[in-house]
Amino acid sequence: MGELAFIGMGLYDEKDISLRGMEELRVADKVFVELYTSHMAGLSIANLERLCGKPVTVVSRREVEEEEGKRIIEASRDGRVAFLVPGEPMVATTHVALRIKAEKEGIKTRIIHSSSIISAAISLSGLQSYKFGRNVTIPFPEERVFSEVPYQVIAQNRSLGLHTLCLLDVLVEKGRFMTVSEGLTYLLELERIKKGAVLNEDTLAVGIARAGSPNPEVHADSIEKLRRWDFGPPPHSIVIPGNLHFMEAEALITLAGAPVEVTNRLVQDRKHGE
Repeated sequence: MGELAFIGMGLYDEKDISLRGMEELRVADKVFVELYTSHMAGLSIANLERLCGKPVTVVSRREVEEEEGKRIIEASRDGRVAFLVPGEPMVATTHVALRIKAEKEGIKTRIIHSSSIISAAISLSGLQSYKFGRNVTIPFPEERVFSEVPYQVIAQNRSLGLHTLCLLDVLVEKGRFMTVSEGLTYLLELERIKKGAVLNEDTLAVGIARAGSPNPEVHADSIEKLRRWDFGPPPHSIVIPGNLHFMEAEALITLAGAPVEVTNRLVQDRKHGE
Protein backbone atom coordinates (compact mmCIF):
# COMPACT_ATOMS: atom_id res chain seq x y z
CA MET A 1 0.00 0.00 0.00
CA GLY A 2 1.28 3.47 -0.88
CA GLU A 3 1.44 6.68 1.09
CA LEU A 4 0.81 10.37 0.65
CA ALA A 5 2.93 13.04 2.37
CA PHE A 6 1.58 16.59 2.60
CA ILE A 7 4.59 18.90 2.64
CA GLY A 8 4.44 22.58 3.56
CA MET A 9 6.52 24.85 1.36
CA GLY A 10 6.55 27.93 3.57
CA LEU A 11 5.89 31.43 2.32
CA TYR A 12 8.37 32.65 -0.28
CA ASP A 13 10.40 30.19 -2.35
CA GLU A 14 11.64 26.61 -2.64
CA LYS A 15 14.32 27.26 0.02
CA ASP A 16 11.58 27.51 2.66
CA ILE A 17 10.96 23.76 2.46
CA SER A 18 12.42 22.09 5.54
CA LEU A 19 15.27 19.59 5.33
CA ARG A 20 12.80 16.87 6.32
CA GLY A 21 10.46 17.98 3.56
CA MET A 22 13.25 17.91 0.98
CA GLU A 23 14.24 14.41 2.10
CA GLU A 24 10.65 13.31 1.49
CA LEU A 25 10.71 14.79 -2.01
CA ARG A 26 13.91 12.97 -2.91
CA VAL A 27 12.55 9.56 -1.96
CA ALA A 28 9.07 10.09 -3.41
CA ASP A 29 8.02 8.26 -6.57
CA LYS A 30 5.93 11.25 -7.71
CA VAL A 31 5.76 14.88 -6.64
CA PHE A 32 2.72 17.12 -7.06
CA VAL A 33 2.33 20.79 -6.12
CA GLU A 34 -0.65 23.17 -5.95
CA LEU A 35 -0.08 26.89 -6.31
CA TYR A 36 -3.62 28.27 -6.12
CA THR A 37 -4.16 28.66 -2.36
CA SER A 38 -1.38 31.21 -1.98
CA HIS A 39 1.20 33.15 -3.97
CA MET A 40 4.85 32.24 -3.39
CA ALA A 41 6.53 35.19 -5.09
CA GLY A 42 10.03 33.71 -5.28
CA LEU A 43 9.15 30.12 -6.18
CA SER A 44 10.79 28.55 -9.24
CA ILE A 45 9.53 25.12 -10.29
CA ALA A 46 12.75 24.59 -12.26
CA ASN A 47 14.85 25.27 -9.15
CA LEU A 48 12.60 23.04 -7.08
CA GLU A 49 13.05 20.20 -9.58
CA ARG A 50 16.83 20.62 -9.46
CA LEU A 51 16.80 20.49 -5.67
CA CYS A 52 14.69 17.34 -5.41
CA GLY A 53 16.06 15.66 -8.54
CA LYS A 54 12.75 14.81 -10.21
CA PRO A 55 9.82 16.30 -12.12
CA VAL A 56 7.22 18.28 -10.18
CA THR A 57 3.65 18.21 -11.51
CA VAL A 58 1.47 21.28 -10.91
CA VAL A 59 -2.19 20.44 -10.16
CA SER A 60 -5.03 22.92 -10.51
CA ARG A 61 -7.79 23.93 -8.09
CA ARG A 62 -10.25 21.98 -10.24
CA GLU A 63 -8.20 18.77 -9.91
CA VAL A 64 -7.87 19.04 -6.13
CA GLU A 65 -11.35 20.33 -5.30
CA GLU A 66 -13.83 19.36 -8.01
CA GLU A 67 -12.11 16.08 -8.92
CA GLU A 68 -11.25 15.37 -5.25
CA GLY A 69 -7.55 14.93 -6.00
CA LYS A 70 -8.18 11.87 -8.17
CA ARG A 71 -4.78 11.97 -9.88
CA ILE A 72 -2.96 12.32 -6.54
CA ILE A 73 -4.98 9.53 -4.93
CA GLU A 74 -4.39 7.15 -7.85
CA ALA A 75 -0.63 7.75 -7.74
CA SER A 76 -0.63 7.15 -3.98
CA ARG A 77 -2.29 3.72 -4.12
CA ASP A 78 0.93 1.80 -4.74
CA GLY A 79 3.70 4.38 -4.46
CA ARG A 80 5.17 7.16 -2.34
CA VAL A 81 3.69 10.51 -3.30
CA ALA A 82 4.64 13.97 -2.07
CA PHE A 83 2.05 16.75 -2.32
CA LEU A 84 3.58 20.20 -1.93
CA VAL A 85 1.37 22.96 -0.53
CA PRO A 86 2.13 26.69 0.07
CA GLY A 87 2.42 27.55 3.75
CA GLU A 88 1.24 25.02 6.32
CA PRO A 89 -0.39 22.01 4.58
CA MET A 90 -3.63 21.71 6.53
CA VAL A 91 -4.65 25.37 6.75
CA ALA A 92 -6.72 24.94 3.56
CA THR A 93 -9.83 22.81 4.17
CA THR A 94 -9.55 21.19 0.72
CA HIS A 95 -6.28 19.58 1.82
CA VAL A 96 -7.96 18.20 4.93
CA ALA A 97 -10.66 16.70 2.69
CA LEU A 98 -8.00 15.10 0.48
CA ARG A 99 -6.24 13.61 3.48
CA ILE A 100 -9.48 12.17 4.83
CA LYS A 101 -10.26 10.66 1.42
CA ALA A 102 -6.81 9.06 1.23
CA GLU A 103 -7.05 7.58 4.73
CA LYS A 104 -10.51 6.16 4.01
CA GLU A 105 -9.08 4.41 0.96
CA GLY A 106 -6.33 2.82 3.02
CA ILE A 107 -3.54 5.19 1.98
CA LYS A 108 -1.20 6.18 4.79
CA THR A 109 -0.80 9.95 5.12
CA ARG A 110 1.75 12.13 6.87
CA ILE A 111 2.29 15.88 7.31
CA ILE A 112 5.57 17.77 7.08
CA HIS A 113 4.84 21.13 8.68
CA SER A 114 6.07 24.58 7.66
CA SER A 115 5.55 28.29 8.34
CA SER A 116 2.27 29.96 7.41
CA ILE A 117 0.94 33.49 7.04
CA ILE A 118 -0.86 33.02 10.36
CA SER A 119 2.36 32.69 12.34
CA ALA A 120 4.29 35.12 10.11
CA ALA A 121 1.75 37.95 10.41
CA ILE A 122 1.82 37.65 14.19
CA SER A 123 5.62 37.66 14.27
CA LEU A 124 6.04 40.59 11.86
CA SER A 125 3.45 42.81 13.55
CA GLY A 126 4.70 42.22 17.09
CA LEU A 127 1.18 41.47 18.29
CA GLN A 128 0.68 38.67 20.79
CA SER A 129 -0.47 35.32 19.43
CA TYR A 130 -2.94 34.50 22.20
CA LYS A 131 -4.83 37.74 21.53
CA PHE A 132 -5.93 36.76 18.02
CA GLY A 133 -9.46 35.58 17.38
CA ARG A 134 -10.86 33.82 14.33
CA ASN A 135 -9.19 34.76 11.04
CA VAL A 136 -11.13 35.44 7.85
CA THR A 137 -10.64 35.81 4.09
CA ILE A 138 -11.73 38.94 2.23
CA PRO A 139 -12.88 37.85 -1.26
CA PHE A 140 -12.89 39.71 -4.56
CA PRO A 141 -16.53 40.91 -4.66
CA GLU A 142 -16.74 40.77 -8.46
CA GLU A 143 -15.27 37.25 -8.62
CA ARG A 144 -17.14 35.59 -5.76
CA VAL A 145 -20.31 36.15 -3.75
CA PHE A 146 -20.27 39.50 -1.91
CA SER A 147 -19.74 38.34 1.66
CA GLU A 148 -20.51 40.01 4.97
CA VAL A 149 -18.54 37.36 6.88
CA PRO A 150 -15.34 39.48 7.22
CA TYR A 151 -17.36 42.23 8.88
CA GLN A 152 -19.09 39.76 11.20
CA VAL A 153 -15.82 38.13 12.24
CA ILE A 154 -14.11 41.45 12.93
CA ALA A 155 -17.14 42.61 14.94
CA GLN A 156 -17.13 39.46 17.05
CA ASN A 157 -13.38 39.55 17.64
CA ARG A 158 -13.35 43.25 18.55
CA SER A 159 -16.22 42.75 20.99
CA LEU A 160 -13.87 40.37 22.82
CA GLY A 161 -10.87 42.67 22.48
CA LEU A 162 -9.19 40.31 20.02
CA HIS A 163 -7.19 40.95 16.85
CA THR A 164 -8.36 39.74 13.42
CA LEU A 165 -6.07 38.44 10.69
CA CYS A 166 -7.67 39.12 7.30
CA LEU A 167 -6.31 36.95 4.50
CA LEU A 168 -6.73 38.61 1.11
CA ASP A 169 -8.13 36.80 -1.90
CA VAL A 170 -5.74 35.35 -4.49
CA LEU A 171 -6.71 34.13 -7.95
CA VAL A 172 -3.35 32.77 -9.06
CA GLU A 173 -4.65 31.29 -12.29
CA LYS A 174 -5.99 34.75 -13.27
CA GLY A 175 -2.97 36.63 -11.97
CA ARG A 176 -5.08 38.59 -9.46
CA PHE A 177 -3.96 39.32 -5.92
CA MET A 178 -6.00 41.54 -3.59
CA THR A 179 -4.08 44.48 -2.14
CA VAL A 180 -4.26 45.98 1.34
CA SER A 181 -6.03 49.01 -0.16
CA GLU A 182 -8.66 46.84 -1.87
CA GLY A 183 -9.26 44.83 1.29
CA LEU A 184 -9.71 47.91 3.46
CA THR A 185 -12.03 49.49 0.89
CA TYR A 186 -14.13 46.31 1.02
CA LEU A 187 -14.36 46.58 4.83
CA LEU A 188 -15.39 50.24 4.69
CA GLU A 189 -18.10 49.36 2.18
CA LEU A 190 -19.41 46.69 4.56
CA GLU A 191 -19.47 49.27 7.36
CA ARG A 192 -21.43 51.64 5.11
CA ILE A 193 -23.98 48.88 4.45
CA LYS A 194 -24.21 47.37 7.94
CA LYS A 195 -23.76 50.57 9.98
CA GLY A 196 -22.62 48.57 13.01
CA ALA A 197 -19.87 51.00 14.10
CA VAL A 198 -17.34 48.16 13.91
CA LEU A 199 -14.71 50.24 12.10
CA ASN A 200 -14.25 53.52 10.24
CA GLU A 201 -11.56 55.48 8.39
CA ASP A 202 -9.80 56.27 11.69
CA THR A 203 -9.61 52.64 12.84
CA LEU A 204 -6.07 51.35 13.35
CA ALA A 205 -5.06 48.62 10.91
CA VAL A 206 -1.84 46.81 10.00
CA GLY A 207 -0.87 45.98 6.42
CA ILE A 208 1.62 43.20 5.70
CA ALA A 209 3.17 42.36 2.34
CA ARG A 210 5.47 39.55 1.21
CA ALA A 211 5.73 37.84 4.59
CA GLY A 212 8.57 35.33 4.57
CA SER A 213 10.48 37.13 1.81
CA PRO A 214 13.80 38.98 2.23
CA ASN A 215 11.91 42.31 2.01
CA PRO A 216 8.58 42.15 3.88
CA GLU A 217 6.61 45.36 4.31
CA VAL A 218 4.74 46.04 7.55
CA HIS A 219 2.97 49.32 8.22
CA ALA A 220 0.33 50.36 10.77
CA ASP A 221 -1.88 53.44 10.53
CA SER A 222 -5.49 54.52 10.23
CA ILE A 223 -7.47 52.69 7.57
CA GLU A 224 -7.76 55.86 5.50
CA LYS A 225 -3.99 56.47 5.49
CA LEU A 226 -3.17 52.80 5.05
CA ARG A 227 -5.34 52.67 1.91
CA ARG A 228 -2.90 55.13 0.30
CA TRP A 229 0.27 53.33 1.42
CA ASP A 230 2.29 51.59 -1.30
CA PHE A 231 2.91 48.04 -0.10
CA GLY A 232 4.49 46.88 -3.33
CA PRO A 233 4.06 43.42 -4.88
CA PRO A 234 1.83 40.66 -3.39
CA PRO A 235 0.87 38.76 -1.39
CA HIS A 236 -0.76 41.15 1.08
CA SER A 237 -2.71 40.64 4.30
CA ILE A 238 -4.35 42.84 6.94
CA VAL A 239 -4.62 42.77 10.72
CA ILE A 240 -7.41 44.70 12.47
CA PRO A 241 -6.21 45.02 16.09
CA GLY A 242 -8.49 44.67 19.07
CA ASN A 243 -7.42 45.94 22.50
CA LEU A 244 -3.67 46.55 22.70
CA HIS A 245 -1.36 45.62 25.56
CA PHE A 246 1.20 48.42 26.05
CA MET A 247 3.95 46.18 24.68
CA GLU A 248 1.88 45.51 21.55
CA ALA A 249 1.41 49.24 21.09
CA GLU A 250 5.16 49.79 21.42
CA ALA A 251 5.78 47.00 18.92
CA LEU A 252 3.44 48.59 16.37
CA ILE A 253 5.24 51.94 16.77
CA THR A 254 8.72 50.42 16.55
CA LEU A 255 8.15 47.65 14.02
CA ALA A 256 5.31 49.03 11.90
CA GLY A 257 5.60 52.82 12.15
CA ALA A 258 2.25 53.27 13.91
CA PRO A 259 1.39 56.84 15.02
CA VAL A 260 2.58 57.41 18.59
CA GLU A 261 -0.74 58.94 19.62
CA VAL A 262 -2.51 55.59 19.40
CA THR A 263 -0.47 54.37 22.38
CA ASN A 264 -0.91 57.36 24.71
CA ARG A 265 -3.74 55.89 26.76
CA LEU A 266 -2.07 52.48 26.95
CA VAL A 267 1.18 53.98 28.24
CA GLN A 268 -0.85 55.83 30.87
CA ASP A 269 -2.50 52.52 31.85
CA ARG A 270 0.94 51.00 32.38
CA LYS A 271 1.86 53.79 34.80
CA HIS A 272 -1.14 52.82 36.87
CA GLY A 273 0.09 49.23 37.13
CA GLU A 274 -1.99 47.65 34.35
